[in-house]
Amino acid sequence: QVQLVESGGGSVNPGGSLRLSCEASGITSDYYVIGWFRQAPGEERQGISYISSRDGSTWYSNAVKGRFTISRDNAGNTLYLQMDNLKLEDTAVYYCALNVVNKYSNIVWNQYLMDYWGKGTLVTVSS
Repeated sequence: QVQLVESGGGSVNPGGSLRLSCEASGITSDYYVIGWFRQAPGEERQGISYISSRDGSTWYSNAVKGRFTISRDNAGNTLYLQMDNLKLEDTAVYYCALNVVNKYSNIVWNQYLMDYWGKGTLVTVSS
């Protein structure tokens, strides 16, 4: 059974940085996509970034592109999200998620298609 455990959330001033981690265990599939969603109070959960196990390709939503960086450790057990130049609107609960795919399927980073979720970590950006 896949388990995803996030850490690294906290409170930060606008313009500051945080790095989130997601410890992943139990992954047996060769092909999967792993990444991040976030959910602000009163809003839908939105995908913000992922990385594909097939080729290491990455994607970012327009809201975070240029400020956030997704990466993995060499063993592939830990996923990171480096968040720089944080803004008030980045305040949300951040979730790690994994979607099992096949070798040729298109990647659709949608909350309703995820196979596994972490419990989330809260990021608060305030002055």
